[in-house]
Amino acid sequence: MSHFSSSDAPAVTIPLLQQWTREGRRLVMTTAYDAVTARLADPVVDMILVGDSVGNVCLGFDNTLSVSMAMMNHHLEAVARTRPRALLVADMPYLSYHLSLEDTLRNAGGFLQRGAGAVKLEGGAKRLPTIRALIDCEIPVMGHLGLTPQSVHAMGGFKVQGRAADDALRILEDAHRLQEAGCFALVLEGIPAELAARITQSLSIPTIGIGAGPHCSGQVLVLHDVLGLTQGHRPKFVRTYIDGFDLLQQALSHWAEDVRRGVFPSAAETYALPAEAQAAVSAWAPPLSTTSV
Repeated sequence: MSHFSSSDAPAVTIPLLQQWTREGRRLVMTTAYDAVTARLADPVVDMILVGDSVGNVCLGFDNTLSVSMAMMNHHLEAVARTRPRALLVADMPYLSYHLSLEDTLRNAGGFLQRGAGAVKLEGGAKRLPTIRALIDCEIPVMGHLGLTPQSVHAMGGFKVQGRAADDALRILEDAHRLQEAGCFALVLEGIPAELAARITQSLSIPTIGIGAGPHCSGQVLVLHDVLGLTQGHRPKFVRTYIDGFDLLQQALSHWAEDVRRGVFPSAAETYALPAEAQAAVSAWAPPLSTTSV
């Protein structure tokens, strides 16, 4: 596997992503929520998603519904400060694009002002006026169909979508509506592989799969899942490449043991006082107490 630094490659743009798709190059996207994860991801992937999954992964929520614009702005700004070469996409959180077009444009435009190159929002045909309004304001939009986490209650949980014929056809038709509305790419989440393949084959824009099989134009996974930093149940579509949580906890345990044994810090990790200052410190005596009884 080859590795390269951000300075070795040009910035990834939407036209470049679409060109790569036409050329048959698979696209790679992962999440980042702070400067550390952005620097890990940027030399490797084509797109970085500051996802509202930050709620589940970093903030302790059970789902994404509690994630606010203030939270998203905070994490986007941290990622944007690293000036990634990858295309930076910011998730529109719940209620940031549901109440009015004015709110939607203000929230999405704020993402671009903070360094995002595009926004992502969930939903099909009902989102067409929103998408068109965003694109009219020169805000690139990535769509998201299938299992849409912000609809978890309406869907009755995190369940695979599009298994019934009418649901599959609705998702297929929605994909074409979103393309016609101007979306530059679509995330397809939690749908059967055959449906994702048909959508990908019939569209001219890239599809990015997560739990949608191998036939999409590219794939996205949460960085913490890939690195094994999450605990508990992992979805079927997640492949973990390292037991990161266990390895990091082992390293922390080694450090804690060194502290308790008195072998950290060592002389190499300690600052020394110059001789003249050391003599002065050694000769110092505390002043006599002037406190009266």
